[in-house]
Amino acid sequence: MRLDDLNGLDEAAATREFLRCCGSRRWAARMAVLRPFADATTVADAAERAFETLDRADWLEAFAAHPKIGAGQAGGAGRAGTWSAQEQALVADGADKTLQRLAEANRDYEARFGYIFIVCATGKTAAEMLALLDRRLQHDPGAELRIAADQQQKITQLRLTRLLADDRDDNR
Repeated sequence: MRLDDLNGLDEAAATREFLRCCGSRRWAARMAVLRPFADATTVADAAERAFETLDRADWLEAFAAHPKIGAGQAGGAGRAGTWSAQEQALVADGADKTLQRLAEANRDYEARFGYIFIVCATGKTAAEMLALLDRRLQHDPGAELRIAADQQQKITQLRLTRLLADDRDDNR
């Protein structure tokens, strides 16, 4: 989608586009209101400022929009599902034992913190994800929530870049 197209959408349509980048309705609505944007840098800066206004409930809503790492659910529907699959592409190549341990650690993480493991997965293998997950399981809940939110913000920025890339593969 071109920036001019995004700027030209009505508020509801723009909010839907932004929800593909971050599952927080409050963040997406804020981004829709902040338009028009002059360029991609302005979009990224606005996204960061809007993300900083979110609270725990907003973060949890955003986290819930993601498939579990390595759970084979990354395909999803539409563009966001395709993006998740691309982000987790290296995980599928993991050894069966690693993937099984990753699934177990995902369950442990969710039981400990109350939400799924959120990580910017782009370029990470299953073994790397497992190592990160194991380390993050050791954090206290407050620190881990902030780390997960930071990872969500990185994912959001990557997806905004994809949203504003060319529109040859909209997957709509």
